[in-house]
Amino acid sequence: MYTPPAFREDDPATLRQIIRAARLATLVTATAEGLMATPLPLFLEEGEGDHGVLYGHVAKANGQWRTAPIGEALVLFAGADAYITPSWYAAKAEHGKVVPTWNYEAVHAYGTAEFFDDPARLLDAVTRLTGLYEAPRAAPWAVSDAPEAFVAAQLRGIVGVRLPISRIEGKRKMSQNRSEADRAGVAAGLAESGRASDRQVAAMIPTRRE
Repeated sequence: MYTPPAFREDDPATLRQIIRAARLATLVTATAEGLMATPLPLFLEEGEGDHGVLYGHVAKANGQWRTAPIGEALVLFAGADAYITPSWYAAKAEHGKVVPTWNYEAVHAYGTAEFFDDPARLLDAVTRLTGLYEAPRAAPWAVSDAPEAFVAAQLRGIVGVRLPISRIEGKRKMSQNRSEADRAGVAAGLAESGRASDRQVAAMIPTRRE
């Protein structure tokens, strides 16, 4: 990932926060048949390994897990993002030498993807993943709410994914390279947007140069 120094994010806590907030990731593997990719939710087990381990599952009918990968797999996590119009820059009125851009957060995690179909491990993975996203609900649904035989049948239709993270890259492009006046204009413009994601990015614009 191209990451100029101003946008590089190395703080482990921030990287983990971006991963958790992204919710849906993309698993990419290079194979002799070409690149293969699957969008899927993953959860991060922070206590395993140097950078944590990602867990999830794919459909058993998905050919990605059956196709031998070449080298490491790549997991893409896209965080908050927003289009930035040059109309928000104070510099537009000063000299007009401005162009549109995009603010965003991203994490790229690399590692060797492992696939498993052991029923006990699969049940643990789907239970933890479900619990993660059901927890905020007033009446959370649990895997154990479904009939045991039904759950067992569903597990036979998926394959677990385990990816120990060997290296990780992070990027937070939030107008850090712009002047204080330009950043203030971006934050104000995004804050007035009707898109919730734009307003989220507005709160991330630094008020002082980092």
